[in-house]
Amino acid sequence: MKTIQSYTIKQASELSGLPESTLRYYETVGLINRINRDYSSKHRTYNEDDINLVVAIACLNATGMSIKDMRSYLKNRNNGIRGAKNQIELLQTQKKKLSEESRYLKLRQSYVDIKIDYWNTIASGDKKKAEIIKNKAAEIAKKLKLPKEK
Repeated sequence: MKTIQSYTIKQASELSGLPESTLRYYETVGLINRINRDYSSKHRTYNEDDINLVVAIACLNATGMSIKDMRSYLKNRNNGIRGAKNQIELLQTQKKKLSEESRYLKLRQSYVDIKIDYWNTIASGDKKKAEIIKNKAAEIAKKLKLPKEK
């Protein structure tokens, strides 16, 4: 006879990397199906299928995917070719978002680097070079103020 493994919310949190509060929230908003409760303690008891789902959701969460998109992704899983096409579209959209975030992060890093150069130049007393760097910093700052692409 095969015993069914069960996990506490703490164990589910450790296995998925999601905080317990996030697991509770995802259950509340219906991203995760209602988790069974222990008869006597009323504590949540996760089974293997629950853990597999939670780990999959944790991976989607790690990409920054919205709850709405995670919900769509989970619904598409068993829809054959049509579902596969929807999955591809969802993931390509998420990839584009991540690419834009990466571009913006690199821009922010460039701004910090140039400000470090600026203050090092100020500290060295080279006012002429500091003015050149100041203008470069202003150009990066303009790009940082532009609306992010969607």
